[in-house]
Amino acid sequence: MTHFWQGVQSGRWLTAARIRGYSLILLAFCVIAAAGWIASSNGLVDRNGKPIGTDFSSFYAAGSLVLDGRAADVYNMAAHYAREQQIFGAATPYYGWLYPPIFLLVAAPLALLPYPLALAAWQISTFALYLSVIGVIVRRLRRRGIAIGPIWLPVAAGFPAVFINLGHGQNGFLSAGLFGAALLALPTAPIVSGVLFGLLAYKPQLALVAPFALLAAGQWRTVVAAGITVLMLVVATSLVFGADIWLSFAASTETSRKLLLEQGDVGLEKLQSVFAAVRLWGGGVPVAYVVQGLVSAATVCGTAWTWRSSCDPDVKSALLAIATLLASPHVLDYDLMILALAIAFTVSAGLAGGFRDYEISLLAVAWIVPLASRSVAGVTGIPLGLLVLSTLYVFTLRRAQLDHAGSAAGMRRLAQA
Repeated sequence: MTHFWQGVQSGRWLTAARIRGYSLILLAFCVIAAAGWIASSNGLVDRNGKPIGTDFSSFYAAGSLVLDGRAADVYNMAAHYAREQQIFGAATPYYGWLYPPIFLLVAAPLALLPYPLALAAWQISTFALYLSVIGVIVRRLRRRGIAIGPIWLPVAAGFPAVFINLGHGQNGFLSAGLFGAALLALPTAPIVSGVLFGLLAYKPQLALVAPFALLAAGQWRTVVAAGITVLMLVVATSLVFGADIWLSFAASTETSRKLLLEQGDVGLEKLQSVFAAVRLWGGGVPVAYVVQGLVSAATVCGTAWTWRSSCDPDVKSALLAIATLLASPHVLDYDLMILALAIAFTVSAGLAGGFRDYEISLLAVAWIVPLASRSVAGVTGIPLGLLVLSTLYVFTLRRAQLDHAGSAAGMRRLAQA
């Protein structure tokens, strides 16, 4: 038993051969399962009567309404559902449109294509963006004389949240790609970074922590660039779709909040937030909001302190990615694609500066947790994804504190020399 815990503490059990093998096995299994699922489907509808790509059907239906000159109807549930039924059949379940008008700038061009081609274009292009960002994080290590080799590719492609995102046709790849690219651009191109952060405005629940971190780090140009980008997107959508569409969106948010968050129509087991955990355990809506608010505030403070400190930039990026997920009450398991960024940045920091005790084993758990988080929460009521995110946040914050203390001690020694 002592030997076992020593292996967990050091992470020596996770060899390169095991990393490659586990990733390839899961990747092969999921590819075969996906191919079989598509092969057993009837046209655009799978064997359960749901559209292939499930949530993407909402994007496609919204885009088709825009092309028909009915952009405001995307926020009319009856009209939106009628379009989904028109495309996929009367028995199709309803998949709501919950996004600000900004995302219609993506949905409308996709709707110009036949549904299968639109889904394929969406998945392939955003998946390529995600992989490119992870690849850049890995390749930066060469500057420090560290070469990982091609092992990163099956690890990134086999990350279980990838298959959740693919199955739902969701935007997790796009969110992770934009978020990671913004972090990578920050040191050398702060304005480009701000533009990339601004493009994430299509998913405003992901913007609860980043502004505070950027302000704490004195990244004013990035913050201003992000604000201008959002403003330009609002103006552009108002010109293209009419200013009233923003009023329709504002009116729809109350219904969305009540149905999907407070009443849990989306499925509390799918949500990875503190809010959902409290509701899953029987807590009332006011209690859930209070607990989520306290956790969000603590997360923002810890992240802002870290970004103000002198610790490793990769540690800062990892912490911000984790904090972004923890601070929001509306985070679904496909949003855990952002967790891939945290893992990649933490690995980068660890390879360059050494791993702390239990860090490698925790990263392995974080990598696999999207595979089980939904089912475990549904069967046992244990929010496994949230527990892993919280633990990873604490470990990363602790690493930042140690890095900062080490840097401060080094500066003092130089000053005394």
